[in-house]
Amino acid sequence: MDSPQADVKTTRLADYTPPDFLVDHVELDVDLRDGQTRVTSTMQFRLNPENTREGGSDLILDGECLALESLAINGEPVAENRYRYEKDKLTIESVPETFSLTSVVRIEPEKNTALDGLYRSNGMYCTQCEAEGFRRITFFPDRPDVLARFTTTVRADKKRYPLLLSNGNPVEQGEEGDRHWVTWEDPFPKPCYLFALVAGDLACLEDSYTTGSGRQVSLRLYAEHRDLDKLDHAMLSLKNAMRWDEDTYGREYDLDIYMIVAVSHFNMGAMENKGLNIFNTSCVLAHPSTTTDAGFQRVESVVAHEYFHNWSGNRVTCRDWFQLSLKEGFTVFRDQQFSADMNSAAVQRVENVDFLVNHQFPEDQGPMAHPVRPAEYQKIDNFYTLTIYEKGAEIVRMQYHLVGPEDFRRATDLYFDRFDGQAVTCDDFVACMEEISGRDLTQFKRWYSQAGTPVLTVTDRLENDRYQLTFRQHTPPTPGQAEKQPLMIPVRLALLDETGEPG
Repeated sequence: MDSPQADVKTTRLADYTPPDFLVDHVELDVDLRDGQTRVTSTMQFRLNPENTREGGSDLILDGECLALESLAINGEPVAENRYRYEKDKLTIESVPETFSLTSVVRIEPEKNTALDGLYRSNGMYCTQCEAEGFRRITFFPDRPDVLARFTTTVRADKKRYPLLLSNGNPVEQGEEGDRHWVTWEDPFPKPCYLFALVAGDLACLEDSYTTGSGRQVSLRLYAEHRDLDKLDHAMLSLKNAMRWDEDTYGREYDLDIYMIVAVSHFNMGAMENKGLNIFNTSCVLAHPSTTTDAGFQRVESVVAHEYFHNWSGNRVTCRDWFQLSLKEGFTVFRDQQFSADMNSAAVQRVENVDFLVNHQFPEDQGPMAHPVRPAEYQKIDNFYTLTIYEKGAEIVRMQYHLVGPEDFRRATDLYFDRFDGQAVTCDDFVACMEEISGRDLTQFKRWYSQAGTPVLTVTDRLENDRYQLTFRQHTPPTPGQAEKQPLMIPVRLALLDETGEPG
C-alpha cells in the first residue's frame, strides 16, 4: 500500500521559473444556472519574452473539477488529438507565439463544498480564489505572476439574484426575459487569485468619497437585509482608511467604485479582491448594542487592511507564493500604523507586541517553525500563518526604523511606482530601502530566510562615568535549520540623568 505522502508534491523556491506564456486580457462570461453553470473564457496569450525555449511551445493550464465542452484557438476548434486534460492540467500542443484561446466549461458551484473557487451557499453565489481557487472556475495559468486585465459578464435569474458583482467598474447591463446580466471591466492587470464574483439578494449601504485629486468614488457595502444597520462603522472605517493611505503613503484609490460584501458563510476572514472585497460577517458587522470596543477596533483594522491591499498586494503583487509576506507582512504593518493613528499609538503597540509574543513566538519556537519566506512548501493552504503575517510585519517595521520615516516613505513611493502592475519579490522591496537610504541590508535579509525567535541576553555596567551595554544573540535550532546566523536587530536607546532628562 502506498504511503499517504506518496502523492504529495513539494514546491521549492529554488525551482521557480517564469511562465512560458503571459495573458494580456481575459473575457469571461459566467452563466449562472442551477446545477450547470457555464463559463466561457477568451484569453489573449503571448509568449513570455523571458521564455528561452526554441520553436513551438505547449500551453499548460490549470483546471480542477471542470467539464470541458469546447476549445478554440483564434476561433478555430482545437482537434481532440492536439490536447489532453488529465491530472488537473490542460495541455495544448504547439501553440503559436500569440493567439486567442476560447474555452467553454461547465462547473457545479452547488456541489463545491470546499468553498474554493465559485460556490453557492445560503442561496448566494460567491468566490474565493486565493491561493489556487480560480482553476476551479476556468482553465488558466493559475499563478500570481501572470497578470491580466479582466472583463467579466455575469448572468443569472433576476428575481433570485438581483445583485451581480465582479471586479472593476460596471460598464454595461441588460435583461433577457426572466434573466439579466451585468458586464464589469477592470482596467488594471491582476493575477487571477484576485478575481471575484458575487450574485445574490443583498441590502446595500451606499456613500461616496472624494479623493485628493478630486475623483468621486462610490462606496457600497453589501450585507444580508437583516444586517444593514450594522454597516455604519465599516463605512466610516473605510473612508478613514482611504484618507489615511493618501496622507501617509500617497496612495489614491483608482476605480470608480469600491465594494465590500459581508458573507456569513465565507471561509476566510476577509479577501482583498480588486474593487470587490469579500468579508466574513464577523469582520465587518458592528452595532453599539451588540459589539464591544474591541470588536469595533477589529472591524476598523480589517476593513483598513483589505483596503490597503489595493496597492500593497493588488497593484503590486507577489511573484510566487513564497513571497506571500511581501503583501501580507507589509499590509499588516500598514494597518497597524493606521490603527495607531486612529486610536492610542502606545496601546496599539502594546497589543501588537502582546499578540506577537503570545501567539507568533510559540509558532516560531515549535515544530511548525518556518521562515517568513520558506524555501519550500507542500500545500499552499497551510502557508497562511502568523509568521508570514505578524513576524513579516515586524520585519517591515525594523526596516522602517533602520532607514527612518522619511526615507521609508520615499522607498515605498519608489516601490509602488517602479513595480506598479508587476509581480515582485521581498528582495525587490528591500532593494528599494537600500537604494533610497544608502544602507547595505544584505545581512538584514536573513530575517526572511531564517526561522526562529532570536534570544537576546543584555547586560550593562557603569564604570568611571562610562556606560557599557552588551548584547548577546542566540537563536535556538528549528526544524530543518540547526545552524543559525546572527541577525541585524535595530535597538533604540536613550540615557536619562537623575532628573529624567536625556543625558
